[in-house]
This record gives sequence, C-alpha cells and structure tokens, in this order.
Amino acid sequence: MKIAIIGAGAAGCFAAANIPYRPGIEVAVYEKTGKGLQKVIASGGGRCNVTHECFDIPELITRYPRGRQLLKKSLYRFGPKQTIDWFQQRGVTLKTEDDGRIFPITDDSQTIIDCIWQQMMTNKVQVYYHKSVAKIEKSPSGGWVLHFADTSVVSADVILIAAGGFPKPEQYNWLKALGHTIQSPVPSLFTFNMPKHPITELMGVSVPEVTIKVSGTKIVQRGALLITHWGMSGPAVLKTSAIAARELADRNYEFQVMINWLNDVTDTDIRGIFAGLRREQGKQLVQNKNPFELPRRLWEYLLAQCGIKEDARWGDLPATGQNKLMEHLIRDAYSVKGKTTFKEEFVTCGGITLSEIDPQTMQSRIVPGLFFAGEILDADGVTGGYNFQHAWSSAWIAAQSIISDK
Repeated sequence: MKIAIIGAGAAGCFAAANIPYRPGIEVAVYEKTGKGLQKVIASGGGRCNVTHECFDIPELITRYPRGRQLLKKSLYRFGPKQTIDWFQQRGVTLKTEDDGRIFPITDDSQTIIDCIWQQMMTNKVQVYYHKSVAKIEKSPSGGWVLHFADTSVVSADVILIAAGGFPKPEQYNWLKALGHTIQSPVPSLFTFNMPKHPITELMGVSVPEVTIKVSGTKIVQRGALLITHWGMSGPAVLKTSAIAARELADRNYEFQVMINWLNDVTDTDIRGIFAGLRREQGKQLVQNKNPFELPRRLWEYLLAQCGIKEDARWGDLPATGQNKLMEHLIRDAYSVKGKTTFKEEFVTCGGITLSEIDPQTMQSRIVPGLFFAGEILDADGVTGGYNFQHAWSSAWIAAQSIISDK
C-alpha cells in the first residue's frame, strides 16, 4: 500500500512518524518548499511550544475559537498527556512554564524536530521536496494520481493532506475540485499595527497581565502585552486576534481596542489607592511613586498623556488629573490600522469545512481514501501550544485510521 502525505509540516511529519514500517507499506511525504517542519523551527521564539498543560479537555477546547465539534473527539483520543508521553518515550524531556506552556527542556526546537524526524527515518519514510500539488484525481484502478507543478506524477492508494493553511482562497482550488467546500481563510494570529502612534516609542516594554477589549464587541482577552515599533503584540494581543479573526477581517483591520493596563483593577480600586497616596504619601512625586508596578517608561508615558508634569505631587494632584490618569490606566483607547503576520508562524482561520470530515478517522466523508490533518482544517487555537496540539492530535488519529486493518 502506498501512502502519500502532502506537506512536511508538523501534522504531516507527525503522521508519518506514527505509521510504523511494515513490509508492503510505503510512506512518502511531499513538501512544496525546500525543507520540512518550518513552523516547528520558528515557534516559541525557536524553542517550540509543543503543547499546553491544560489536561481538562472541556477547558482545553475553549482555547480554540473554531473547530470545537471536531476537537471534542480528537483531543480526548490524543491530547496533551498523550503528546507528552509520545515525546518522552522517545527521549525528549519536556518542561512546563508558569503560564502552562510546555517546551523541550533544551529550549531548542531542534530537539522536537530531531525526535520526529528520527522516528520518520525509523519508519523508512521517504521525503520529497519542491513538490507542489497541482491536481489530485482518482485512478481507474481505484487509487489516486497526484500531479505536481513540476509535471511529475505519482500514484498512491491513500492520501493524507496536511498542507497547512493557505492565505488565499484560490490556493484551495485543487481541493475544491475534489468536492470539498472551503471556509474562506483569514489570518488568525497577528499583531496590531498603530502607525506613528507615540506609544511605539516604548518598543520593548512589556506588561505581564493586561486586559484587552475590542470596542463595540464582547471580545475580551487577558495576558501579557508587548509594545513594538509597529504597535502591540504579545499573548494578549495574539489571543484577541484569534478570537476576533473574522470580525477584524470584516473591518479591514481598522478598529479600536481598550487596554486596562492593570488587568482587573476597577475605578473603585483606583480611587481608594489614590486617596491613600494623597493621605499618606502626598509629598511624593507622582512620577517617582508608581503604586501599580508598571514599567517606568510606560508610567511616564501615561502621565505625559494626562498632562501630569514631572514636578506634580500626589497631595497636589487635582481631581481632573486623577480622573484622566484613571481613564488611561483602565480604559486606554488605541486605534488599530492594519496587522502584522509572521510568515514562519502564519496561522489561518478557515480551510476544509469540518462537517465534511469524520472526526473519528480524519477521513473525508465525501471522498473515501482521502484524509486530512492539521491547519488545512477549519480549526485553530489561540497562542500557547494549542495549534500544535491540534496538529499532533489530528495527525495521530489519521495515521491510526490509515494503518488499521492494513
């Protein structure tokens, strides 16, 4: 039996690593670029965020804006615990960070790549590069014929498509030709651009816990925020972009966000803190006495935005200055105009319509003998290892289904 896997990314290679070598079974992976596992290389700043320590599956599913019906089945069968076991059984020691993200103890994505690749080689998997699929068609003998852009042709009995997400709808045409419908792709994880906004002068400043709300919606997310030279990034921003992917695309990436720099601190809380400072430390300079432990550069920026001078003291701060500062601390408004995505870590919202996939097998309900795994499916998670977990889960299930009874 010839098994063709389209895509040498996380899902494609993990599926190949889970198809044991047997006489009579040939596994070939076809990759359109010149190297495999590119997102694994780039993820987590080169450390590879393998998965997340969220072992409660109902809670884990909430971390996925799209695809929950499929994930209810796949994550129970192969979730974070099974992922950890798989790598540890092959000599990879993993560690859990304070926020629940799981990395190799080496802090090097190459550790994960080497583990998967070694298992693929043990399984005698063949990998072919610069093979971009142009068309797939049924063979008269009942199998498949794959036509590549370089005019080469190969045959296969079973095909697993793990080609990742495509940014343009027309890139899915070869799949639509097989009868599948596509949920239109839009970026899922991206940063917020704020052209020429003065806050970009604080690039490099990070705040460990903020709350972001997209104005005019009910979308609220919490997490760390990083100020960059183009706007805002960090987990809080990336989570917001994933949850609101379609809505922000509909707005052409022009919208307003409200930042609570103090996360869950309220007006009442701040008024009490201000009253205590006036009463007990009234002679302290406002600039020098930052009661919220915000980064100094950010604190000075917020004071300047409120018109509070460097020589202002807490005891002399007028009510208008206090009210302005309160607004900037917990309802700081920013206009976003555009987004930035990173090519190596690009994640799409969209792909193969999930109702056309059997979640028990990852096989097409429309075309028998055709399987799917990973980001090509209309399922995606927020940042934190969830997209890789979907890749591992769907790939493992597809691999088990392909080799069962064979």
